[in-house]
Amino acid sequence: MSCCLCSLLCPSVLWAAIIGGAIYFLKIYMQGGQFKKDTDETGKVFIVTGANTGIGKETVREIAKRGGTVYMACRDMNRCERARLEIVAETNNKNIFSRVLDLSSLDSIREFVAGFKKEQDKLHVLVNNAGVMRCPKTLTKDGFELQLGVNHMGHFLLTNLLLDVLKKSAPSRIVVVSSLAHTRGAINVDDLNSEKSYSEADAYSQSKLANVLFTRELAKRLEGTRVTVNALHPGVVDTELARNWAFFQTNFVKYFLKHILWPVLKTPKSGAQTSIYAALDRDLDGVTGMYFSDCKPKDVAPAAKDDKTGKFLWEESEKWTGLVSSK
Repeated sequence: MSCCLCSLLCPSVLWAAIIGGAIYFLKIYMQGGQFKKDTDETGKVFIVTGANTGIGKETVREIAKRGGTVYMACRDMNRCERARLEIVAETNNKNIFSRVLDLSSLDSIREFVAGFKKEQDKLHVLVNNAGVMRCPKTLTKDGFELQLGVNHMGHFLLTNLLLDVLKKSAPSRIVVVSSLAHTRGAINVDDLNSEKSYSEADAYSQSKLANVLFTRELAKRLEGTRVTVNALHPGVVDTELARNWAFFQTNFVKYFLKHILWPVLKTPKSGAQTSIYAALDRDLDGVTGMYFSDCKPKDVAPAAKDDKTGKFLWEESEKWTGLVSSK
């Protein structure tokens, strides 16, 4: 007994325990706000884009546990179906469906919406979750810079094409997953499509700023409809979002840096909490045009409050996507 006690009090063991405990509690702290309220989503219809992995998958899982009907809108049907089967088996909710949606193709978006409307005449929550990050210079099928095309333009068209169903199902919600990166963003009005010059980081930040500007402009246009729209920052989450970022594919990151950063990264489940909060919290009934982080309101960057730029972006988005405004 005394030998065991001495071993426990050994400085090296004691310091290892202290450091281990500190890392453990740091990990817990960094998970951020958690949505813990009970809600019953039976009878409600949801769409979650990019739902086969990461934050999107965890968002679907939580809604499924609460009885909601969820359409998992994904580009890769094999991965989407595997994720769907996993969630159905875990939650025993059979009202989970996988459907093809490629946000880099305007035709695919229109086909998805047409198919959805044939199956459903209501939609209570649209979660615009899918995204790409730090991609090499690439164009969508319609000639848009990929990050702006997928993160903003694709969701812009998708949302607008679903507005009639959302209005008919009101009160309803639109949730837009943005990022803290919007604070580093600027809308390049002279080179929105990055044709003159291209920076992976700048293009990503521009797309995330576009998410917030879109949210705020749409909120104004939806006044009186009982359809709300809010944006959010999920946190720094351990997901596949950085798969296109060459730096994160290096051995240095895979075998060293990722382990060092582990204590400060959110799990996908924790990263989904603010999306779930924005989609389900009854206290947010009627709340619109806001930006959340860790399940709490947070101020946006000054650039995100520029109404003139917001209107410019809306008008350009209408032109790019071929959407005819009703206003």
